Amino acid sequence: MAISDHSSTANCGSGDGSAGNHHLISRPEYVPNHISDPSYVRILDTTLRDGEQAPGAAMTTEQKLAVARLLAHLGVDIIEAGFPCSSPESFNAAKAIASEVGCQPLFADGHVPVIAVVARSNKKDIDTAWAAVRHARRPRVNTFIATSEIHMKHKLRMSKEEVVKTAAEMVAYARSLGCADVAFAAEDAGRSDREFLYHVLNEVIKAGAGTIIIPDTVGYNLPCEFANLIADVKKHTVGAIIATHCHNDLGFATANTLAGAEAGARQLEVTINGIGERAGNAALEEVVMAINCRRELLGGLHTSIATRHIMAASKMVAEFTGLYVQPHKAIVGLNAFAHESGIHQDGVLKFRGTYEIISPEDIGLSRSNESGIVLGKLSGRHALRARLLKLGYDINGKELDDIFVRFKEIAGTKKNFSNDDIKALVNHENVQFQGIWSLGDLQVTYGTNGFCTVTVKLISHNREEKIACSIGENPVVAAYKAINDIVEIPVTLKEYVNSAMEGIDALASTRIVICVDSNDTTVQNCPTFCGSATGKDIVISGVQAYINALNKAMYLKSSSVKISSS
Repeated sequence: MAISDHSSTANCGSGDGSAGNHHLISRPEYVPNHISDPSYVRILDTTLRDGEQAPGAAMTTEQKLAVARLLAHLGVDIIEAGFPCSSPESFNAAKAIASEVGCQPLFADGHVPVIAVVARSNKKDIDTAWAAVRHARRPRVNTFIATSEIHMKHKLRMSKEEVVKTAAEMVAYARSLGCADVAFAAEDAGRSDREFLYHVLNEVIKAGAGTIIIPDTVGYNLPCEFANLIADVKKHTVGAIIATHCHNDLGFATANTLAGAEAGARQLEVTINGIGERAGNAALEEVVMAINCRRELLGGLHTSIATRHIMAASKMVAEFTGLYVQPHKAIVGLNAFAHESGIHQDGVLKFRGTYEIISPEDIGLSRSNESGIVLGKLSGRHALRARLLKLGYDINGKELDDIFVRFKEIAGTKKNFSNDDIKALVNHENVQFQGIWSLGDLQVTYGTNGFCTVTVKLISHNREEKIACSIGENPVVAAYKAINDIVEIPVTLKEYVNSAMEGIDALASTRIVICVDSNDTTVQNCPTFCGSATGKDIVISGVQAYINALNKAMYLKSSSVKISSS
């Protein structure tokens, strides 16, 4: 059966040649306080500032430059390059980004992002910020001060009047340095008194702020609350772009960001992989792909993000920060496009749109198998057969049934099946020969004298159980001796080959050849039988291979078939 093409997936991302290719989109000319296209949403990436504030996420200047280049390739409108006053390294990194990434186009599309840096509302911070960023083609200073009662009282220890005065004066001061693009963030706006918040925002707009940022600093707001907040800010202010900056303390960062965009925000502040303070920030990949996928429900909003570079950005940030993505993370997690349930696998193999709303190609993901099928204990025959076909095995009927039974037996204790594991199931005769004996139990005891003791329980075709114990220099040899004591057939081991696939969860495959004595005991005429088996344990696979070979020999003998070499 052919695997469905990715075009069968819902039209989310770059499949239409637009969202994934920002050079094909008409990006509005950048004006600090105005966007000519009312449906266009600016994306500010703060991975290099708020993202780096996550514990243990610090990056070197060289790493920050590499991330900034990739963010420019990704098509973000604004790169927040850091907090220059926090350390000399932060200053140097921000300055390097402004001078390289923010000065001329690095890629064929000609896009040069705005380079922004953060400063507290004091002259020292603003001077340092401006010195770091002033050489960019489009420099921006983002200044901030808290506006919530709890912050003003316990952190700033300032009155409302002092906060308003400081905020307006520092925006004006940044403008006086020659910075034409100043943004102001009302820290903890989500818990601020509304009337006071409106007052502060209008004063900073008068002082020259082109963007007003409404942060849910501690991730406190519900989406409905945050949407109402943005709508009210839009209603009570004029002359500036409204921006969101949402944290994920209650898991609402992406939802709040989208709610804010729907309510009128036209700059969304995000990070790659959602990294940031505490529980992190709104994730760029989630916000952008949600806008792409549900554009019709968001009033036709759109961005210029080249989504095909999302996976590259995700991997780079994870590698540089050491903050690796959890497998179930939306969009970029290892399992985001993986299917193990038999019902889901059957649907995806028939039509990918049944369980995939995004094409993995749209975010630059190349899967090891194009269907995203992960074989495990929940998988069905359809998925196993599809993988076999991909590997070149056109197996059906009873042969497929037998392999599927063996697959299910192993899958009960094995988390993942690689292609090599599947090949082993087929190539090494892993379907147990239906003979006289089957393995009931195996116990291995090790000692300090170089020998081990193995106890084997075999079960006959009529359910009789027999147990034997033997000692050998290794558990396989000891087990074979115990089995010989049970079956009472003179057997000589002629060949033993064991191999294991790579990985901690890999299968061990064993192939053995035995010689069974007959009336003619000459070496040339001694009949041989081959047995193979695959399992998670090297000893068990060896024992099972031995039993399979013995069963062949005993079946032929009990059926009065002349024993001959095999």
